[in-house]
Amino acid sequence: MDIETELLYTSRMILAAVIGGLIGLERERHASDAGIRTFMAISMGSCAFSLISVHVGGDPTRIAAQIVTGIGFIGAGVIFQDKGGVAGLTTAATLWATAAVGMASAFGMYVLAIVTGGLILATLALHHLPGWKRLREKNGKQDHPE
Repeated sequence: MDIETELLYTSRMILAAVIGGLIGLERERHASDAGIRTFMAISMGSCAFSLISVHVGGDPTRIAAQIVTGIGFIGAGVIFQDKGGVAGLTTAATLWATAAVGMASAFGMYVLAIVTGGLILATLALHHLPGWKRLREKNGKQDHPE
């Protein structure tokens, strides 16, 4: 592999790490079980697997499908029943979406990776809008800190 390709792959990995870290930082600030290290690892891992699949010349869709399945398995591990409700769904969904950020970065879809990361953060911020807690209580839902 030539140095230009290695630097290109490295820049893609750094982008995945930064976006995954920002998402993880937001989750850690709000006391989620999965924080900065978990989200960075998910984003970087999916990026690395995608880069490897591109580099070896195989079918990248096969690796992508396995990443989606594997992250789904990890996400299932963070979902649990709590006081008559389910907790961890937001964390699981965010882990899954963060894997997509890593894959987009690996495939050179920089704008998609950045926009997806931004939209994930914006989605997580909805929970902190004024009146959110009141709306959830009105609909009979408990507010989980995840």
